[in-house]
Amino acid sequence: MKDSIAPSNQNAQTLRYASTRAQLETYFDKTASKTWERLTSDAPVSKVRQTVREGRDRMRGILLNALPRDLHGARVLDAGCGAGQTAIELAERGADVVAIDISPSLIDVARRRTPSTLLDMIEYRAGDMLDAELGDFDAVIAMDSLIHYDAEDIASAIDQLAERTRGGVAFTIAPRTPMLQAMWWAGKAFPKSDRSPAIRPHRGTSIAGILGSTGSSVEMRELGTVHSGFYISQAWEARGCSSPGI
Repeated sequence: MKDSIAPSNQNAQTLRYASTRAQLETYFDKTASKTWERLTSDAPVSKVRQTVREGRDRMRGILLNALPRDLHGARVLDAGCGAGQTAIELAERGADVVAIDISPSLIDVARRRTPSTLLDMIEYRAGDMLDAELGDFDAVIAMDSLIHYDAEDIASAIDQLAERTRGGVAFTIAPRTPMLQAMWWAGKAFPKSDRSPAIRPHRGTSIAGILGSTGSSVEMRELGTVHSGFYISQAWEARGCSSPGI
């Protein structure tokens, strides 16, 4: 049984999550939508962005490898689907995919890029990945969609998703490395109007500890780390203790 959370703490966490989500929606849907559309395409990019592109491709492979090759009959949530690359690969494996992102403009990009033969297998939606109305799933992938949140908010999001997932919730964090910590502090020196939303480095064990402190039955295991130039990301899988898996 989970420990109760004081209403004041719960309200503060809800407001913090909503504030970060609103900031991300503005950034990815307006400020940087064209940048992300180009980054997730085959168009030429700078050497720095090429390392990010390659790192994201490798991380997508790690997350997808946590799932069976044959996903026929499985309902999978792509939480923070962006331009749809993961959703398309899930559908190619036979999954019934719900692909959601806070950026309507990136959802439009994802629809345009999806082969017509797969459109019936992917439900693209703009909105909150934690919306309970999305229903239950056999698996969830949340690639780089939680990296801007506090550890408490990540733990809460994982717990909520795991409660509605029969198998695993595969997600990424920015690992707490000296390089990422230095980049985070350097970023704070710029005016808010001149910088993208901060990536918040965390230790996976800290997030697991937060889950344990609330009495959650969710257990975590590390899947792998990708370090490609300026792209540094670590994959984890979370499962409820009674999860039968897929």
